[in-house]
Amino acid sequence: MELHLCGSELIGSRKLLPNLFLNSMHLVADKVSPQVCSCKGNLLHASYLSTAHNAASSAMKEKLMVDVYSFQMNGTNGASPTTYYSRRVLESMDDEYGGVVVNSEKLPSNPSVFASVLQSSLSQWKSQRKNGIWLKLPLEKSEFVPIAVKEGFQYHHAEKGYVMMTYWIPEGPCMLPENASHQVGVGGFVINEKNEVLVVQEKHTAPALAGLWKIPTGFIHESEEIFNGAVREVKEETGIDTEFIEVVAFRHAHNVAFQKSDLFFVCMMKALSNDIVIDNLEVQAAKWMPLVDFVQQPLSRGDRMFKKIIDICIARLGERYCGLSVHPVVSVFDGKLSSLYYNVVDAEDSNCQTTPI
Repeated sequence: MELHLCGSELIGSRKLLPNLFLNSMHLVADKVSPQVCSCKGNLLHASYLSTAHNAASSAMKEKLMVDVYSFQMNGTNGASPTTYYSRRVLESMDDEYGGVVVNSEKLPSNPSVFASVLQSSLSQWKSQRKNGIWLKLPLEKSEFVPIAVKEGFQYHHAEKGYVMMTYWIPEGPCMLPENASHQVGVGGFVINEKNEVLVVQEKHTAPALAGLWKIPTGFIHESEEIFNGAVREVKEETGIDTEFIEVVAFRHAHNVAFQKSDLFFVCMMKALSNDIVIDNLEVQAAKWMPLVDFVQQPLSRGDRMFKKIIDICIARLGERYCGLSVHPVVSVFDGKLSSLYYNVVDAEDSNCQTTPI
């Protein structure tokens, strides 16, 4: 007896049926999809393999469609029938580093089914010598997390709606990139035509900093440009419209929040409006403060970093210092638009001369 299937693969003494048999639409009762190429012997008979007979629950129906199928060929000349099994793997795509990214939108809904399919998926990915496995579990499938942990998956990172887990297959150290190591903040040094600085007092601050007037600050949002984030933060906290001029300095600190590092960009901004409307959730007060008074605040005069930043901003106002202006560029390596911050070397095109404040 001989069975020929389109794209079938022989592994040991078992044949794994191609993907055309893994979709429930290919099977109706005892009929088989006509995508079988040819068959010698008696008619092919397809049936489901199930641990519960004719179970009507939604979980078992899903198991029939997702987990295991049984295909039986009747033998000839009294030979025993042969059964061919095909176990489904999680729907996924290969990444460019020889790894696998599981499709989080196509996960089974039943934990038992997920556990079974995850095991068979890992077995197949190992046999294919894959590298890293990326498994994104949405919040509504949080009961899958301990199942994945039991199989050896580790936490990578989490957001409000999901947890990302990873599994490294090859022997040796894991080569998957670590989770994001930095948070990014911005501060807007906004000056008006009267040589006044836009300052705020925050509602929630350490007791030692009570009464300090500071520039508007905040965190960059996901996929947000530094210059856009600076303009947004100033607007949210004070209601003032601004134009980004350039980055005049940035600070790099470590172990700031949950052992993460911090990048803070000081941005020179030009005021486009004057009427202040404060954000009552974050800001206690806001005002335009003469630059001289801002520099002479007792709480800030003894801080070396604050003093250096002020010196840089004052030098920029006098065109004795040039910061980093933003330039949109596209790299041939990835074809994506990026923002490159740099200072123009040619004195005739100097940032200080072309973008007065």
